[in-house]
Amino acid sequence: MTDGFDYREIDDVIHGRVRLAVMAFLSGAGAADFNELKAKVGGTDGNLSVHLRKLEEAGYVKVAKGFRGRRPQTTVSLTKEGREAWIAYIARMEDLLRPKAAE
Repeated sequence: MTDGFDYREIDDVIHGRVRLAVMAFLSGAGAADFNELKAKVGGTDGNLSVHLRKLEEAGYVKVAKGFRGRRPQTTVSLTKEGREAWIAYIARMEDLLRPKAAE
């Protein structure tokens, strides 16, 4: 595709609805605990865990497990690679959505 309109360049790891919501939230928050993230993006524990695993395998988020007092706590944060991928994703979407006639 020579006109720059190549939807195949969209990052499929980010483009899924839940993963898109996670990346959007973390891009502003930087980090969030699992329950906060679940409240923001919806879904079940299992569903969110599957999406976080996919983002983690891509290197876009870091999942840290620890304790707050005696209670287990999972914290998710955006990695440097994740922030770069997010910025590239947004730029790609802008390119696809911007009418070429306007340039």
